[in-house]
Amino acid sequence: MANLALIAELADQLWEADKSCVCVEPLTGRHPELGVDDAYAIQTHNVDRRVAAGAHIQGRKVGLTSRSMQELLGVDEPDFGVLLDDMFVEDGDEISLADMVQPRVEAEMAFVLDCDLAGPGVTTANALAAIGGVLPAIEIVDSRVDDWRIKLVDTVADNASSGKLVLGGRMRKVTELDLRLVGMALSRNGAVIDTGAGAAALGNPARCVAWLANKVAQFQITLRAGDVILPGAVHRMVTVSPGDVFRAEYAHLGAVTARFSNNSEVAT
Repeated sequence: MANLALIAELADQLWEADKSCVCVEPLTGRHPELGVDDAYAIQTHNVDRRVAAGAHIQGRKVGLTSRSMQELLGVDEPDFGVLLDDMFVEDGDEISLADMVQPRVEAEMAFVLDCDLAGPGVTTANALAAIGGVLPAIEIVDSRVDDWRIKLVDTVADNASSGKLVLGGRMRKVTELDLRLVGMALSRNGAVIDTGAGAAALGNPARCVAWLANKVAQFQITLRAGDVILPGAVHRMVTVSPGDVFRAEYAHLGAVTARFSNNSEVAT
């Protein structure tokens, strides 16, 4: 485990990168000794700072749930980040690119928990029983690490490359759906650019929720009723250009729209 001074220093660098929209070099390139525990300590340092400044934790996201992304980063399990209230955008509202660093779009389902879910030992069946409802969602992932040159430690430290998220306005009960078979078509400016289905996330998005409950239990965290959980994307992430309008249409769930400003001064 890295010393506390280094944890604080690297957290400060990511904090300033977020505020200034000026990227930092990969942490792993400068400090190859960093481990995943160090990365979660850096993440927690900055989440605690945001909470101290008035933000509220509204849930968590799971990343790296597809086999292709795990192979890309050379890992064999997902990671997680924290969702704060200032990340949420209403369906169709304009998202300012001036507030983003290197945004990318990922469509996925979003779950709202109906009851607490505490690991260890949580199964997919337990997760399904705890999920109260399912919404269509678009996550806008972002990276404070230059050119997305990330390894697992880099993205975990950077709050799992979290940015913003848009939730649709229609919620369905999870008991009405086979999450594995819920299909999605993503369009950009009216043209379909990708498709996917729930099974892309660990075979079943509810399995991602079970993994999350068990993982955060290692940090003495319990998933709470009302938490929003993002289980992971069902397609490749897509770059964003000024003025883009993305629409994700889900079978049985309806659609959700992410609309970006025309501000072309996007950090690279």
